[in-house]
Amino acid sequence: MRAATVRDGEIVVEDHPEPEAGHGEVLIRVRAAALNGADMMQKRGLYPAPPGWPQDIPGLDVAGEVAQLGQDATRFNVGDRVMGFVGGGGQGELLAVHERLLVPVPDALDWPHAGGFSEVFTTAHDALFTQGGLRSGERLLISGAAGGVGTAAIQLGVATGAEVVASVRNEDHHEAIAALGAHTVATPDDAFGHGPFDVVLELVGAPNLPADVKALNTLGRIVVIGISAGAKGELNLGALMGKRGRISASMLRGRSFEDKALAAREVERHVLPLARRGAIAVPIAETYALDDAPAAYERFAAGGKLGKIVLLMGGS
Repeated sequence: MRAATVRDGEIVVEDHPEPEAGHGEVLIRVRAAALNGADMMQKRGLYPAPPGWPQDIPGLDVAGEVAQLGQDATRFNVGDRVMGFVGGGGQGELLAVHERLLVPVPDALDWPHAGGFSEVFTTAHDALFTQGGLRSGERLLISGAAGGVGTAAIQLGVATGAEVVASVRNEDHHEAIAALGAHTVATPDDAFGHGPFDVVLELVGAPNLPADVKALNTLGRIVVIGISAGAKGELNLGALMGKRGRISASMLRGRSFEDKALAAREVERHVLPLARRGAIAVPIAETYALDDAPAAYERFAAGGKLGKIVLLMGGS
């Protein structure tokens, strides 16, 4: 099979041995796989895949058809459309994945949208509800809302009945972010002034923590899942105590198999119904053929996009 491959800090397309489905696994004929920030870090040698996943083939998002069933794999049939958030290897033509990490692709999603769905909506749902306990009627600030997880979080927050304020630096994106349902879209300098907030989803990093705490409502929760602007900063614990607030931080890729399987079930129960009725969507910036994977990575690195960049495999 062919796959986007990390070689000496660059992306090339190479041939690899075809994987086979093991115990409880299915073999996916991949149709689409989105690029994510973790792939860029893996390309630079900064974010290796967890043990058991391909170390030289990036890709956390995968969508395709079941081509083979491993021993005791019973959830899906050959030919079923599936998608999932995996530990790596998604950007190849074939991938063996345990069936419990996968969910069915709703009819409303074509391959590009399915290929960009799982990482962002799994991450956003886990952060907002499992970690942050967001409830209907609460006020949510999403700091760094123009990225893939941010746009997913906007839609999930609106769907659950929260009032959503989206912080977006690039004003050229404000109209498109508002179209996703955000009640208020503001630049980072202005967004904190729209508080207080019951939940702050922090996708930018530690430099925002003082403003996050200041904008927090009593009993508010800050959930940190992005540190692109920095991992170290000052935190006034007295101010946090005064709000009786809470800060948590989380990532999904390095979690145990059971945790990831539980996160997939949460998506299947609570997020897929929204996708089936068209209440949520995956903004797509551009699609590339697998042969053009190096160009796709260059486009991702250039920034300024709104939506996912997705690799499409042969036959997509």
